[in-house]
Amino acid sequence: MSMIEDVRSAMVAAMKAGDKERKASLSFLLSSLKNKAIDKRADLTAEEEAQVVLKEIKQVKETLSLTPEDRTDIIAECEHRLAVLDEYAPKMMSEEDIRAGISEVLAGLGITEPTGKDKGRIMKELMPKVKGKADGKLVNEIVAAMMQ
Repeated sequence: MSMIEDVRSAMVAAMKAGDKERKASLSFLLSSLKNKAIDKRADLTAEEEAQVVLKEIKQVKETLSLTPEDRTDIIAECEHRLAVLDEYAPKMMSEEDIRAGISEVLAGLGITEPTGKDKGRIMKELMPKVKGKADGKLVNEIVAAMMQ
């Protein structure tokens, strides 16, 4: 069953339960998934569905970071939406998994002591392997820490 069908059935269940916040969050996710499928003019793959969910999570986090502290209504709505989106987000790689991936890439490139000059080559090899599975910012921080 595709994620669109999962989200649609969860949205119907939320409507029946009278959970307006959950229904609204699922509705936004469903519309994003449908729009992506319409743009592609084909069914979405599991990876594309995961990318849509991660994009939605990123947008909500940006909204949350830009919201003034006195707007508790918006903050509560964003936190609730994040909780719902996290249910559909792909499992992210841990720091140890990322470090193992970096070590694998270093071995593949034949680099024993990475320097700042090697960072571009390392990231070029690493990012396609961890895309959608790890936060790019975290990967960049770990690679930078290994350079020192």
